[in-house]
Amino acid sequence: MGTLYLVATPIGNLEDITARALRILREAKLIAAEDTRHSGALLAHFEIHTPVTSYYEHNKLQKLDLILQALREGDVALISDAGMPAINDPGYELIRAALEDGQTVSPVPGASAPLAALTASGLPTDSFLYLGYLPHKSGERKKTLRQVKDLPYTLIFLETPHRLIDALEDLLSELGSRPMCAAREITKLHEEFWRGEIHAALEHFQTHAPRGEFTLVIGGCPKTEAPRWAEEEVKAALLAQTTTGKSAKEIAALVAAQCGWNKKEVYALMHA
Repeated sequence: MGTLYLVATPIGNLEDITARALRILREAKLIAAEDTRHSGALLAHFEIHTPVTSYYEHNKLQKLDLILQALREGDVALISDAGMPAINDPGYELIRAALEDGQTVSPVPGASAPLAALTASGLPTDSFLYLGYLPHKSGERKKTLRQVKDLPYTLIFLETPHRLIDALEDLLSELGSRPMCAAREITKLHEEFWRGEIHAALEHFQTHAPRGEFTLVIGGCPKTEAPRWAEEEVKAALLAQTTTGKSAKEIAALVAAQCGWNKKEVYALMHA
């Protein structure tokens, strides 16, 4: 019985591969690679001679039996063209099949374009939603954006250079002009992080031809603060709650959630 290792590979700079990743790629019985030509250059650079088989979108189901058999005899390393396997790359079906076959699945973390773009974007990182590539057609793209427009989370999308302008137009029409970051060529020689509002990004890339794959990081739906009530309105709300049987603290919290005052202010007004 072996282990299926999900090995992250560099998204640009070859120095970003980890020592553990190199060891596992050398020791594995088999490497399943999204593009054997692309991965071949990486493996040659690090003088890794492990046998390689292709595992990509159009053969991923046909290759399951071969890879599972290799896994029963030793370790298998799954790699994609760049970044973490199964994140917008083939891998999910193989991982499920390996688990159902009783095999061990273990990640070997490393470079990831969505996380790299998020951390450098200058936008909130405490909660975010990653949605991969936006739909190709404008109607479907707008439908997707309408589904997430009211969410408070930072949004992360991938986009190709030839669809970037259309995507920005739909982002502007559906989300409004929020803060955003357009990251391209991350870790590469021409790495660029463009930061500003969506409308300004549209203007910028209409005059500067987009090049390279983009990761778009978009600010979440801005919180709207409730208007602050006048003191007489707060008193009336408190009076209306006195017959409900709730405690003073419960009443203060309930009214504070509606009136734009904090709980201490409301509680003090109750006892005044």
